[in-house]
Amino acid sequence: MTGEGEFIRDLLDNKEKDKAFKKLLDLYQERLYWHIRKLVVTHENADDVLQNTFLRIYKSLPNFQQKSSLHTWMYRIAYNESLRFLEENKKKYHSSLDDVSNKYLNNLVDDAFFEGDEIQLKLQRILSELPEKERQIFQMKYYDDLKFREISAILGIKEGTLKSSYYNTVKHIEKNMLAVELLSNNKV
Repeated sequence: MTGEGEFIRDLLDNKEKDKAFKKLLDLYQERLYWHIRKLVVTHENADDVLQNTFLRIYKSLPNFQQKSSLHTWMYRIAYNESLRFLEENKKKYHSSLDDVSNKYLNNLVDDAFFEGDEIQLKLQRILSELPEKERQIFQMKYYDDLKFREISAILGIKEGTLKSSYYNTVKHIEKNMLAVELLSNNKV
């Protein structure tokens, strides 16, 4: 791919816009899908949010100020669209965001697109019990392999706070996964 600056110019150029946006979709669609999927849990919801995300990206490109990388900017939009979706469902069902997340987690096993095993399901259960911010930080770092500075730009949280939160979350997950394994081994 050409340099990011040139790619952004192509995205803003009326003659090159459609071709460049197709390239953008090819490059980022899967990564953004999985970022969104971790937040909204089910395939159908992730598809809807992904479509809204790319519509917002397309409409907002002229306003992109290049204060962050294109990648970080798009993740921020995907994150905000996911939160908007969860917030709408919270209002629709008069539930908290955690309740909405738990509802989707309970439907995960029935999701035809979920290919996880028992350990992955346990991890998702542990993640669903975490406070929302800690869960998001963990998912962005662990699954999306984002750098702390990128997560900081997306969430608007200081890097030091993110690192501390991430490592505390990792310890919590390890402790709970081991507890689940010990309980399973004692039943045998």
